Amino acid sequence: MNLTLNNLSSTSSLKALNEKPLLVQVVVGILLYVNGLMIFTFLKKETFRDTRYILFAQTLFVDSALMLLTDLTLMGMFYQYPVRMIPCCMICSLMMLLSLCSPITLVAMCLERYVAICLPLRHASISAPKNTSIGLLIIWGVSSVLPLFILIVCFAYLPPGVMFSYVVCSVEIMLQVKWLADMRAATLQLLFIMMLCIIVSTYIKIMIAARSASSENKKSTNKGLKTVLLHGIQLLLCMAQLIIPYIEMPLWKLDVMLFANVRYSNFVLFMILPRCLSPLVYGLRDKKFYNALRYYAFCGILTFSCLINLSKKNKKKDILSLSTAFISSRFLNV
Repeated sequence: MNLTLNNLSSTSSLKALNEKPLLVQVVVGILLYVNGLMIFTFLKKETFRDTRYILFAQTLFVDSALMLLTDLTLMGMFYQYPVRMIPCCMICSLMMLLSLCSPITLVAMCLERYVAICLPLRHASISAPKNTSIGLLIIWGVSSVLPLFILIVCFAYLPPGVMFSYVVCSVEIMLQVKWLADMRAATLQLLFIMMLCIIVSTYIKIMIAARSASSENKKSTNKGLKTVLLHGIQLLLCMAQLIIPYIEMPLWKLDVMLFANVRYSNFVLFMILPRCLSPLVYGLRDKKFYNALRYYAFCGILTFSCLINLSKKNKKKDILSLSTAFISSRFLNV
């Protein structure tokens, strides 16, 4: 009887464990589709070559790549799929780089909003294409320092025979050296404090500018405040996932099933949820981007239906002139 109950319990646990990744795949697939559509919209329109849209597109790209890699490692952990040690370390280093690049880009977006609102006369010169390219290089350079150092130390400490062995890929594989894990935790905490201070100071300065702004500029200033606030929430969620490995590592050695369940919950809360905010900040709140996104999302169907309605209302006008006017007002000038 006890053996039967244990078998039923383990069978139900495995069934629940197998259902969870299937539900995650649906959510991840939807988010990847939305992010891909937004990246496509950015690439198709020359009007979105401003600094804030470039940073937004980088955030979408980084979030999509990080979500895809994390999802693949999560599936490998759920189904215990072994891979070689060297590719695993490479993938984990890339995930660490992307997990750092995302919050640093958010800080850069907050600084861009600060310059646009508080220093409007200098915004054009500061946000020049050359300065934007330099800023992107700085973001990627700062993000790659810590993962590259951890990768080198990991290769130096691992025995030669282990490098060609098979493991279930996880970030914990690279954090088995205690001083390296402690150094990474301290570095991430310091980086988090610095980025949080920048966002808070940016928010305060924009709030001061909003109080002294005229009624004409108050609307854009208040919108900038909400944008910085949303970026702050994103930063908190993104940085929370950086300390998750140190919460999960004791469970990894204690109970594999409990570790898998905790990692699943953390993936949903701290990986998927922050990535849902990025499309909201610019994809839905920005009218210019939203109009272009809606056009590509419906493949021009809305444009065609609106042209039919315009032609019915004004039969004397030529349909070609109506289409030209509609496209130029609704699409070319978004």
